[in-house]
Amino acid sequence: MKNIDTIGHVTGKSVYLDDIPTISGTLHAAVVGSAIAHGKILKVDTTEALRLDGVVKVITCTDIPGENQIGGIVEDETLLAEGEVHYQGQPIAVVIAKTERDAHKAAKMVRIDYQELEPVTDPRIAKEKGLLLIPPRTFSMGNPNEVWSQCKYIVEDSIELGGQEHLYIETQGAYAYPVEGGYIKVHSSTQGPTAVQKTVARVLGLPMNLIEVDVVRLGGGFGGKEDQASGFAAMAALAAHITGKPVKLVLPRHDDMRMTGKRHPYSGDFRIGLTADLKILAFETTLYQNGGAAADLSPAIMERTLFHSTGSYYIPNTRVTVYSCKTNLPPNTAFRGFGGPQGMFVIESAIAKAAETIGVSAIEIQQANLLKENDEFQYGQKAENVNARKCFALASEKFDLENLRQSIENYNQNNKYSKRGLAVMPLCFGISFTNTAMNQARALVHIYQDGSVSVSTGAIEMGQGVNTKMAQVASILLGIDISRVKIHSTNTTRVANTSPTAASSGADLNGNALRIAIAALKKRLLKVAAELLECSDDELTIENETVIRNGAPTALKWNELVKKAHLKRVALTENGHYATPVIYFDKTKEKGHPFAYHVYGTGVVTITLDCIRGTYTIDDVYIVHDFGNSINPLIDLGQVEGAVVQGIGWLTLEELAFDSKGRLLSNSLSTYKVPDIHFAPKSIQCIPLPTNGPELAVLRSKAIGEPPFMYGIAAYFAIHNAIKAFNPSYSIKLTAPLTPERVLMHLYQGR
Repeated sequence: MKNIDTIGHVTGKSVYLDDIPTISGTLHAAVVGSAIAHGKILKVDTTEALRLDGVVKVITCTDIPGENQIGGIVEDETLLAEGEVHYQGQPIAVVIAKTERDAHKAAKMVRIDYQELEPVTDPRIAKEKGLLLIPPRTFSMGNPNEVWSQCKYIVEDSIELGGQEHLYIETQGAYAYPVEGGYIKVHSSTQGPTAVQKTVARVLGLPMNLIEVDVVRLGGGFGGKEDQASGFAAMAALAAHITGKPVKLVLPRHDDMRMTGKRHPYSGDFRIGLTADLKILAFETTLYQNGGAAADLSPAIMERTLFHSTGSYYIPNTRVTVYSCKTNLPPNTAFRGFGGPQGMFVIESAIAKAAETIGVSAIEIQQANLLKENDEFQYGQKAENVNARKCFALASEKFDLENLRQSIENYNQNNKYSKRGLAVMPLCFGISFTNTAMNQARALVHIYQDGSVSVSTGAIEMGQGVNTKMAQVASILLGIDISRVKIHSTNTTRVANTSPTAASSGADLNGNALRIAIAALKKRLLKVAAELLECSDDELTIENETVIRNGAPTALKWNELVKKAHLKRVALTENGHYATPVIYFDKTKEKGHPFAYHVYGTGVVTITLDCIRGTYTIDDVYIVHDFGNSINPLIDLGQVEGAVVQGIGWLTLEELAFDSKGRLLSNSLSTYKVPDIHFAPKSIQCIPLPTNGPELAVLRSKAIGEPPFMYGIAAYFAIHNAIKAFNPSYSIKLTAPLTPERVLMHLYQGR
């Protein structure tokens, strides 16, 4: 089953935000952002901008009819700055003009006087100054203090982990226009239509039922449009509300990079203790999350860092504390993995450092500590249907790990200025929103008189293929050809109170809601069929658009059944509601059962390092991944490939650089590098683990969006291993990303 959107994409027929036909009289908006990272606003002078021909209005915080507040988890973020600015690029005003060109030209003419204050960009300094977004949180298990004396090896070190730019192809944007009756319709490039609806309603001082949000698809999201799209949509809606005209706001790439938050950088200290047989007995770490100037989703991201801070391993004695630090950078936000990659990076760093200290391979420590059935996670949940060791064993067998390691060792002995490295990354990633209330979804299904089917869910298509999976679920469960199924845009008037498409849960939540709606419709249809065939509906099912009785086809076809049901006045519309069972979490105890299930896997990455230049190539990526019973292996494989390359980029090329004044230096594609076709691995081989998926996964097909991102961590340690092969005196420096410049310095450290 191919992606149903592919033809539209390659022929240019797919409609994105900027492709929506504009209404006559549409105005255009440009955002005026702060020129400094921290300071007081003394004066905003719009005189010169308003003189420009074509400029209609310049909107500031004083024009907001409702609340000047867009904070979701914590109410600490204004839509437009009010009295003070806290990061470079913070929106202060919105210029509305007849053309996009005039709007951007006028935005540069708005004059703002500041009293500049000293910015803070380092999370450790922020913590020392008491600048925290929320109080710190700690997960613990056992008692590390009592077992350090039982450890043969104790290793301590620090990590410095950089952020990552989302760099979605489609920048942030929205198109809003008034509709009769004080109604506002908003087309938004968002992963969370309900979040946009709530934010717009709050800013305009209107009830949510007067705000309609519609999303056809996104040109990429990766988490960057889960929360931060809401502010830009609110600006467009505010402008439409004030002017009474349609308003379009699409950020230029430079503005998008400057104004939006990134993956959270982390700084941290760890201590790990091992026994003589390499069992990890104790692990402690303190992490400093760089949250930026406002909370955004930092509290939830910090929580998932805690959940995944022990990776794929059972560690009986742990204490992990995270501080969410307030700095004068754009509010950092969701990014594929949502804090999990940062947590896993720290435990893998601790293992790598311990291996270096002890004089063994990190693989030996990894293998000795992998999760087993019924092991307890530090958050209280018991590990069930654990596939960590199965994935590791299958990867070792299928990719002949021992021979691969030996061949790399032979290469390194025979080449002086070129070295190869290998590292392994075991994966265990929990699936569910860690905020229990967000684990719910709805689906609306119509069966029309001609047998065609309309499906609306809360899932947002952003290139990951969720539309295709929803169409497959409908086709499989109704027993009809997929060509009969139409997946409609995500719209808050058809499907209300949606959770964002995030946390790898879009297919599970919305697919299960769709399953429930279809089950009700199918039950009604089979009751009609039973009356027509004069039998019990327990004897019937629908396959290949034919009613089947006790395994044998009948003469009753899908089209005829639908017509008969309509004539009998049977409801052919159904709304399905799904709430993930089992899950819960008690934050007062930091214990519970927060995840519906876990995804497992093992990734092996090999690299070749040019020891003269410090450059490297990613040679091969070998993966055994736990897909469950994939309903679309082609889409799932694409997600694995994209995720692992993005993960490699995070820890190698993609360096976010800010100066001491909080100004983004890596503000373009000439200064911020992402993997291209030349940098991408020469080969990616991914084989599925033969296994049955859990019942809570839609049709037992496990979530796929985020987990494979973590395999990229192996590339980071493979490069370190190649450096050590060239420079035996090198001691691993746990700073990421590991750019060629850093590699070159490490190669000649102490030589």
